[in-house]
Amino acid sequence: MDLDSLRSQREALLEQVLRGPGTVSAELRQAAAAGKGLPPDLATFVEKIHRHAYQVTDEEVAALRAKHGDDVVFEIVVAASLGAADQRFQAGMRALVEAVGQSQGEAA
Repeated sequence: MDLDSLRSQREALLEQVLRGPGTVSAELRQAAAAGKGLPPDLATFVEKIHRHAYQVTDEEVAALRAKHGDDVVFEIVVAASLGAADQRFQAGMRALVEAVGQSQGEAA
């Protein structure tokens, strides 16, 4: 699989999850992916997903499910997880580009 194919698949996934049809508005899913601009009750939860997903508790999920419903919580979790993953991917790609640039500078 080549990088162009992976890039187009990644972009298609982001497009579908963040802008496609869903229970949650595209704007709120995009905010969850970015980790900002969320209502207070979701902001803390989404920040935890972005920074320390392993610390999310069943109680937190249950409280949000009781308030917002299963579909909303699911879509927020997916959008936040995808956003956090994409931020890490982008940071890794920037580091690779920088490393290759430095490597080529040393060879000259």
